[in-house]
Amino acid sequence: MNIQSRLIDYQHGDLALRAELAVDADNTTPRPGILIAPNWAGRSPQDGLVADRLAALGYAGFALDVYGAGVLGTSPEENAANMQPLLDDRAELQARLLAALATLQAQPEVDETRCAIIGYCFGGLCALDMARCGAPVHGVVSFHGLFTPPANLDVGRITSKILMLHGWDDPMATPDDVLAVSRELSAANADWQLHAYGGVMHSFTSPAADNPANGTGYDAIADQRSWQATVHFLDELFADS
Repeated sequence: MNIQSRLIDYQHGDLALRAELAVDADNTTPRPGILIAPNWAGRSPQDGLVADRLAALGYAGFALDVYGAGVLGTSPEENAANMQPLLDDRAELQARLLAALATLQAQPEVDETRCAIIGYCFGGLCALDMARCGAPVHGVVSFHGLFTPPANLDVGRITSKILMLHGWDDPMATPDDVLAVSRELSAANADWQLHAYGGVMHSFTSPAADNPANGTGYDAIADQRSWQATVHFLDELFADS
């Protein structure tokens, strides 16, 4: 196995974006591509590590960018300032995600007909929006994601399979929010599943998360369980790979 990564510059309108692609260079066969949507800080080295993990599983991992090349928040205030305009304009967010998908599909290592997306926190909302807007992805995975539906879409039938990995004590996605997204996805006839981890808060996959007063905290067991659930989900999506 020879995991290699490279930066890929791409555009959405006048906005310059930069992603990171990781693949096993010893594999010369086009493989499924997995987008990785980052948390509210933006694309970080942590997302590159996730891309490497996916590459080791036989996929092309693509850590996407929604804020712009080199834009990475360094504080909650900066993160919120970067994220809020895209929460307010979900159509623009969805367009940036579709630009990332098109860039991934154009890479020679990728089978453009077999793609999926996973996302963390704000990236979980991004992943769900890809399903909601009918993007050509086989499946989406939300890790401790936000569930607020977009106002710009009249969602019909959702064809992407959906996996939501959720900390039950997450104050940013309450039990009422879980019920609401469950009803939303059921109304769209989606193939969806939810794994809820009791006693677990927001950002449970991030070792740096340690602010219980604000509802965030790393949980090693939930982190491991959620990754294994993702591996099995991707195996199911691409069983013919």
